[in-house]
Amino acid sequence: MVSAMAGQLQDKVALITGAGRGIGVGIANVLVERGAIVAVCDLDGAAAQETANAIIAGGGKAISGTVDVTDPDSVDHFADRAISELGGIDICVPNAGVIGGRGFHERKDFTKEDWDITFAVNVQGMTNTTDAVKEHMKERESGKIVIIASHGGRKPRGVGDKGRGNSQHPYLVSKAAAIQYTHLLAMELGSYSINVNAVCPGRLWTAMWEAIALNHKELNPAFAEMTPYEIFIDQIKATMPLGRPQTPEDIGKTVAFLASDDASEITGQAINVNGGAAFD
Repeated sequence: MVSAMAGQLQDKVALITGAGRGIGVGIANVLVERGAIVAVCDLDGAAAQETANAIIAGGGKAISGTVDVTDPDSVDHFADRAISELGGIDICVPNAGVIGGRGFHERKDFTKEDWDITFAVNVQGMTNTTDAVKEHMKERESGKIVIIASHGGRKPRGVGDKGRGNSQHPYLVSKAAAIQYTHLLAMELGSYSINVNAVCPGRLWTAMWEAIALNHKELNPAFAEMTPYEIFIDQIKATMPLGRPQTPEDIGKTVAFLASDDASEITGQAINVNGGAAFD
């Protein structure tokens, strides 16, 4: 039986950054399942090409490219290509993100490199991406921008792990900035019928969370004998009422909703998809 959601985004064009792995792949797959055409990009162009190839092999439509979101020209070039080859951009998903600098998992405290790279990618990369599409959307007086933030960008809270140190501070602050930018951009673009929202994922087993788990293992003796995945599950059971991890497809489904006409009266919101780990 065909899903009722199958045509939710029929023939809409979505640009997704950081789509070579993890959450970005899940978002791309769900949007294609709902009828969208996707332009997927990543700093790792080969990985983005793999995402596109898999979509095309499954009967979907996709193009891919190598994009460094910290370089405005790189993002602009790919957005222009998507507009030229696919006829426009209806949906923009700034998803590219990093957790910290090299050696992040080995240290307790943040470094200047952690601040530099997280803000270059997670904040400036996000604004570069929205800048690449917003004039196009304003001219059309329509568009959906769905920023991938994190529930870590919410207010500080205890996580049951007193030994993790401060190494995540730059990442958490960068995601707070993403939420605030969502509010500001929604105010800026609302009169053009452009909706701007954010999705705040909780805990997913991705390369990023594996680095966090390794950081826990390195710093907290209670985790010394556990594998990174065991640490991941332990932290979920300690903090999430639903007691299970989220998946890239869970994030993709929320993005699909916010990118659809069903969410036409929702803007400036940051929606948690985190199993109840944070309620606001």
